[in-house]
Amino acid sequence: MRGANQSSVTEFLLLGLSRQPPQQQVLFMLLFLTMYLATVMGNLLILLAISVDSRLHTPMYFFLGNLSFVDICFSSTSVPKMLVNHILGNQAISFSGCLTQLYFLTVLADMDNFLLAVMAYDRFVAICHPLHYSTKMTHQLCALLVAGSWVIASLNALLHTLLLVRLSFCADNAISHFFCDVSLLLKLSCSDTYLNEMMILIEAGMIMIAPFVCILVSYIFITCTVLRVPSTKGKWKAFSTCGSHLAVVFLFYGTIIFLYFNPSSLHSAETDLAAAMMYTVVTPMLNPFIYSLRNKDIKGGLGKLVTVKLIFIH
Repeated sequence: MRGANQSSVTEFLLLGLSRQPPQQQVLFMLLFLTMYLATVMGNLLILLAISVDSRLHTPMYFFLGNLSFVDICFSSTSVPKMLVNHILGNQAISFSGCLTQLYFLTVLADMDNFLLAVMAYDRFVAICHPLHYSTKMTHQLCALLVAGSWVIASLNALLHTLLLVRLSFCADNAISHFFCDVSLLLKLSCSDTYLNEMMILIEAGMIMIAPFVCILVSYIFITCTVLRVPSTKGKWKAFSTCGSHLAVVFLFYGTIIFLYFNPSSLHSAETDLAAAMMYTVVTPMLNPFIYSLRNKDIKGGLGKLVTVKLIFIH
């Protein structure tokens, strides 16, 4: 097996939108740009609202702030590069740039996954053990949960990146995507990719499944607790506190199931592009809207943010 330093490929071509008719290319470009700007602005507003409103300095909003930061970074890892390449008419991305992009995409996707699980645990403690919430969800534990998530996500991404470095890429360097996707890179390699595929199946599968199971278990306990609440109003209030999180969970895992658990025969260039847009741009864009529309505290924080801005202007 040849080492990576013997590879004849020094760069990859991100075909992205180039296979679409010119009119569709312009439409997709405008969609990408609009959704990317909405993603950045929406999540920045959530971060600013949480920072200026002391009522939002709680574990739940600490995790939400981290989720907003991750969503901004996630979209910024792929979309700006694609937009710049299209504007300049240059589809190339260097070998090292491709691996760097893949590393950060993996880290940030894992972080989305972990943060949703941590937020589910936070809701479980708040609803099932409300009297012990302040003693269980301490600042130290919240920081530890987030820091531990970053460490695990970084190590997982590093493992898959290093496994890719050892591969050789001989001739074909065209990636039918607008970012470096690990499955497509493995198809281009002229080395034995068995180890890479096994590690993706085992380790990456565990990283996705474990948080999802944690979310399911948390909401089973939450549902059992809420159903024991005597008043209908009390049940509705308890469920409404979880509504935003559940909507984001369904959006995130629904996208993953569509992307990776659909038969390959149903995939086409158009559906893959649409799925990629959903995963990298649409989901991060919708998260702040879901939380702000369904959450009175966030609305209050945004109102306070506007008030502070008006005072500053005058």
